[in-house]
Amino acid sequence: MEKGAIKPNDFFNSVGDLIEHARDYVGRTADLTKCITYFEIGRKIVEEEQGGNARADYGAGLLKALSQYLTERCGRGFSLTNLKQAKKFYLTYAPSLEKGQTPSDLFKVGWSHYLILMRIENDAERRFYEIEAANGHWSYAQLQRQYGSSLYERLALSRDKDEVMRLANKGQIVEQPRDMLKNPLVLEFLGMEDNAVYSETELESAIITHLQQFLLELGKGFLFEARQKRFTFDEDHFCVDLVFYNRILQCYVIIDLKTGKLKHQDLGQMQMYVNYFDRYVKLPHEKPTIGILLCKEQNNSVVKLTLPEDTNIYSSAYNLCLPDKGLLQRKLAEWTQEFEAAQQALNENKEIDVEI
Repeated sequence: MEKGAIKPNDFFNSVGDLIEHARDYVGRTADLTKCITYFEIGRKIVEEEQGGNARADYGAGLLKALSQYLTERCGRGFSLTNLKQAKKFYLTYAPSLEKGQTPSDLFKVGWSHYLILMRIENDAERRFYEIEAANGHWSYAQLQRQYGSSLYERLALSRDKDEVMRLANKGQIVEQPRDMLKNPLVLEFLGMEDNAVYSETELESAIITHLQQFLLELGKGFLFEARQKRFTFDEDHFCVDLVFYNRILQCYVIIDLKTGKLKHQDLGQMQMYVNYFDRYVKLPHEKPTIGILLCKEQNNSVVKLTLPEDTNIYSSAYNLCLPDKGLLQRKLAEWTQEFEAAQQALNENKEIDVEI
């Protein structure tokens, strides 16, 4: 410490915390005020259009004239594009306003976030991203990336219909190992070419370089502990590629990287790693260790044949480029239709059984 520098004490820290909290509050209040303002502008535009001339050119002329007036009177922020967004914002979120609620009860994130959310046509998907962005304090860039990587579809495709509805209404709730799994994991931020030849060491180094983005992609509650975690057993040396701890599940999560197709030998090796951590590393109050084999190409048949059904070991594929959102959306729609058809057939069989 430099000579004459003041050493912080509880009093100084409390004043500093007060200022930081105040700045945070002002920022959140400004965001909420902006959302409410645009919502009310949108309301007035819609009401004026409904009460005025029904022709499309009336609405276009109205917004253009309003933009010019507001810009002259209030300054920047009221371009024709912004007014169109305000109208869309109102039309998108007004149906969610329940009796007794005010607009301030609706909005959980900033205006820039809603510019992304308004583009999502599916109500359930939009609610999911809004909840996750608010709970995870996602920045605009983080929300944009999670939406672009089809997080909702990747989570929904690994769940049944009830859990998909839960995603829409409550966001991602992590209560068991399967809740945190995404398939595939999207690692486009590594900057590696999808068709290039690279080693597992190079893949690991790229992940460490982009660790913050990797933790965000892994999901909630992950803390990084080590890379190439070495342990010795009966004079043989072994290394686990990546070791994490999940504070929500209260357990170690160990990841082995595979740049090729998953083999049964890989599963046996991971089982040994998991057993070692469970027997020699984890504390009595902690939950069993989870092992994840992150591979370029999955082999579900080998996983089913090699491991028992109650295993704590999982495989997940990874992509080095953003997935085709349209393709995932079609898969999710097909899965939903198949699930509903199966449920209907099951209910019809139950009715037949009762009649018999």
